[in-house]
Amino acid sequence: MDRIDPSRLDLAREFRDAPFGPHGQELQKLLKLLRWETFDDRIVAIQPQRNGPWQLARNTGRKGSPLEVFEAGGEGEGFATLGEAQWAIFRARWERHTGQPLCLDGEAPLPTAGTLRRDLTSHPVLGYSDTFSVETGRSIAFMVSAEGPYDLSFEKLICGDAANIGLKTVSMTSDIDGRYPGRRQEIACGSYVSFPEDPVFGSASFTISAYIWPTTPMLDRMQVIMGGGGRSLILDGTGRLSLQIGSESLSLDTPLLERHWYLVAAGYDAETGEAWVVQRPLTRYAARGDTADRAVGRLTASSPVGRDFRIAAGFDARGEACAFYNGKIDSPRLLARSLSEEERDGVLRDARLPSDERDLVAAWDFSREMSSPRIVDAGPRGLHGETVNLPTRAMKGWNWDGGDYNWTHRPDQYGAIHFHDDDLYDCGWETDFELTVPKDWPSGLYCARLSCDGVEERIPFVVRPPSGTATAPLALILPSASYWAYSNTHHHLEWTEGENIRAVFTTVDSTTLYLHEHPELGCSLYDHHSDGSGVCYSSRLRPILNMRPGERLWQLPADTHIIDWLEARGIAYDVVTEDDLEREGEALLRPYRCVMTGSHPEYPSKRMLDAFEAYQAGGGRFVYLGGNGFYWRTSYHPELPGVIEMRRAEDGIRTWAAEGGEYYHSFTGELGGMWRRMGRAPQSVAGTGMSAQGFDFSTHFDRMPDSRDPRVAFAFEGIGEDERIGDFGLIGGGAAGWEVDRADAALGTPPHALVVARATDFSAAYHWMKEELTHTHSAITGETCPMVRCDMVFYETPNGGAVFATSSIAWAGALSHANYENNVSRLTENVLRRFTDPTPFE
Repeated sequence: MDRIDPSRLDLAREFRDAPFGPHGQELQKLLKLLRWETFDDRIVAIQPQRNGPWQLARNTGRKGSPLEVFEAGGEGEGFATLGEAQWAIFRARWERHTGQPLCLDGEAPLPTAGTLRRDLTSHPVLGYSDTFSVETGRSIAFMVSAEGPYDLSFEKLICGDAANIGLKTVSMTSDIDGRYPGRRQEIACGSYVSFPEDPVFGSASFTISAYIWPTTPMLDRMQVIMGGGGRSLILDGTGRLSLQIGSESLSLDTPLLERHWYLVAAGYDAETGEAWVVQRPLTRYAARGDTADRAVGRLTASSPVGRDFRIAAGFDARGEACAFYNGKIDSPRLLARSLSEEERDGVLRDARLPSDERDLVAAWDFSREMSSPRIVDAGPRGLHGETVNLPTRAMKGWNWDGGDYNWTHRPDQYGAIHFHDDDLYDCGWETDFELTVPKDWPSGLYCARLSCDGVEERIPFVVRPPSGTATAPLALILPSASYWAYSNTHHHLEWTEGENIRAVFTTVDSTTLYLHEHPELGCSLYDHHSDGSGVCYSSRLRPILNMRPGERLWQLPADTHIIDWLEARGIAYDVVTEDDLEREGEALLRPYRCVMTGSHPEYPSKRMLDAFEAYQAGGGRFVYLGGNGFYWRTSYHPELPGVIEMRRAEDGIRTWAAEGGEYYHSFTGELGGMWRRMGRAPQSVAGTGMSAQGFDFSTHFDRMPDSRDPRVAFAFEGIGEDERIGDFGLIGGGAAGWEVDRADAALGTPPHALVVARATDFSAAYHWMKEELTHTHSAITGETCPMVRCDMVFYETPNGGAVFATSSIAWAGALSHANYENNVSRLTENVLRRFTDPTPFE
């Protein structure tokens, strides 16, 4: 099907009656057409107020762009349910494709014009903490921005699923509870290089030069490449290179091409007033496509007196950073003289700067100290600087020749930094209050609860036992690296392929909408920067809205299903985090008989995998209670707290792909990408690894013959021979779903492992993982591919240990069914009771 037949109202009725499926093949073909619209002109449904009605809207671009909002439902009431919203989107897109309105059974026509809005949401109080995990007796600081006074209290969080189970908390008393004056704290995003003030930056005559690779040259605002002291080399808003001195400027006529390397230079001779600008593309096209250019003119600027200088940003009237540049910069230099005409001719002819370094002020080498925020000046004065907001390093430079992909081997070819106007590392807010955690607070997940103007903000944090100790035989390891990977994600709205993957039209809840309207809150590792490049770094030092209680059931909100179940079943536990595991390694796990993961531990570091391996080899018991775990490699910064790096290299399910030659992490020099590409497939960690994903419905497990093996009989006590396991649940209606794993001996599942249960009844919306395909074909869905399955696995490990894997993100969402009296709950409890029993496994 390549177009929609407007007479096929039978297909429209089929969708209206079952917007979430299952759908017949003809309707699926029609939906594929409707769901291939680009995200920046897509009809979606938005929910400006939590639990409020849905409205139709049209997206107009990436984060920060206005939405065209249509009159709610055509009658001012909106759409009360997600199903109604899905039907409204279907109708609107049908009309776009066919040119004919779709009004079944007397429905009112949809509106065709709306109003551009950027002010649909509000959040009068936001905050974050300086750490996510804190030992009892230690302190944790909180930073808050509030429009007015707010009330502070603390609570232990039991369940964050407000929509299905209900929000469950236990009030905790602290000596800092009370009312606090609010104040607004700003967020300054955008990356650049900053330098201490120095009079040498104010040289009357000068030459500025650099190799640049602009990514948004036609952005309709000024972008400063480098400068200070009243003079800067800029892109002027029309893609043209310009030298600005005071209120005067000299510009070239030829706009720069996007994502092309140029050698750019500009200078000024204070004695003669001569100014000049040169741009030389490193890739030359035929005459009509050649973008080499030069200009010479006279400027009457007075001698500069500034002492300041920045790379990739300018100065506003208060001295704050502004006019951020998007793109790469390599080998920036500053001379205290103007190049001669002959030297400028050489720049255009050879794409090289003159070798004469007379009056050299600075020659910054971005290939040095790659893992540090420090910027090294290789010139005579040592004018070293610091990056601000973590621009991306270990980027291919102007001279990269493809001979080596590892920057640690050829750092001289990785001398570029990629700057973005939406980079953010640390909000840098001032501390509003600090809690010393009382020693009688039990380990668990907590929240600082802030109430302001009728709105509540909950800032989650973990209280853990002191290092080297345990207060329970079981530790729940919250996958904090995965929390940071998904922090403040925009991909629900911006991912072009997302609708075909999730098998639903795009709906934008109030949190996602707020993040869209407030891009200053930063990006997730699933997002693109404003210039279209992938996001490699993600930090926790900012308000992270999508990991609050009550948010979408993914990551932390979904992991509270596990905590809620542990509390309901009276199972003693400690809570620790992957951040703790990164710091302490296997020593963190050693005091526990059993450790258990959250629902989606997708982003471990090498140190984490090493810790799990050592713990299991030493007789520790390991329960993998999630799906799609241990998939992507992450690195923590060696100096800066609270930030991780990930490069989406060499295959895998991903929202963006790293460019060839930019696969190695700048923080550590490690190869980025999937762990299975590095010989450590997820099956080697917990016996199973990612096999398929789909987001329409979850399903049940059936017992396999291995479940009758006496080695694993303990797990199935009280469960019938033919009993379906988990044909219920809050995540898609079953215990096996969303992202599911399978056993595979070729990828590391131990030969003695038992596949004790398996789920196979998946829909066509589930697809086999792309990294395992060697050729394209159609037999990759839950209806056609045997690899689309979910395996529950048990096996023993050395020294009396064992591993149990449920292999599904949806598993935790089934634990609470029937007031926690169900076979998913029973099996999980059977496993934990045996795994915390000191009796060795044989």
